[in-house]
Amino acid sequence: MIDRGHELPVTRQAKLLGLSRHPGWPPPCAYAHAAHGHEALCPQPGTSQRHPGHKIYPYLLRKLAITRANQVWALDTTYISMARGYVYLTAVVDVASRMVLAHKLAVTMEACHAKEIIELALARFGAPEIVNTDQGSQFTAQEFTSAVIDRGCKLSMDGRGAWRDNVFVKRPWRSVKYECVYLKAYDGVSAAQADIGRYLDWFNTDRAHSSLHGATPQQAYLALASTLEEAA
Repeated sequence: MIDRGHELPVTRQAKLLGLSRHPGWPPPCAYAHAAHGHEALCPQPGTSQRHPGHKIYPYLLRKLAITRANQVWALDTTYISMARGYVYLTAVVDVASRMVLAHKLAVTMEACHAKEIIELALARFGAPEIVNTDQGSQFTAQEFTSAVIDRGCKLSMDGRGAWRDNVFVKRPWRSVKYECVYLKAYDGVSAAQADIGRYLDWFNTDRAHSSLHGATPQQAYLALASTLEEAA
């Protein structure tokens, strides 16, 4: 596999592995040439499959200025490639600060996992005003929606196939995949959980964001939460 921390330049590694080096590379489906004993990390499973019998809630974020911590949380599920197969990573992100509030890896994409992760975030940080998701069956199931609504939160769901789907969580997903997952091939869920957990801790506490004026997500979250308390 390509190792960005190796002493050899990435272009040299790509040439030795017989890979094309072009803008946007490595591709989302990272792979190495089969002659070197590596297997593709595909296929890419769908993570937003809609259930026809579930209630869909309206999208509430159009033209909404999101400026406060715990104003809007976004949830999303993405796949994580393993040495063999894949698992699902679900995370809760505070939209204003980009802080990852809670996350979990699971071997299935059931509503129970979405419920567990939102309840973990609620226990740690209190209830947000709005929880935004896509229309994936794990988020439209009553098991999950009840957990949100019972805490007094409003549910918001992206339109099916809309350009805005998961936009608030795309940055953490891109970062964790390109800077962590694609560089490795986990041999078990526990190994993936531990490694991704360490990365997301670093992402929250040490990764400065230009969109946050050079602050880390944790710094931004604490500052926004403090401002909210002072205003109250």
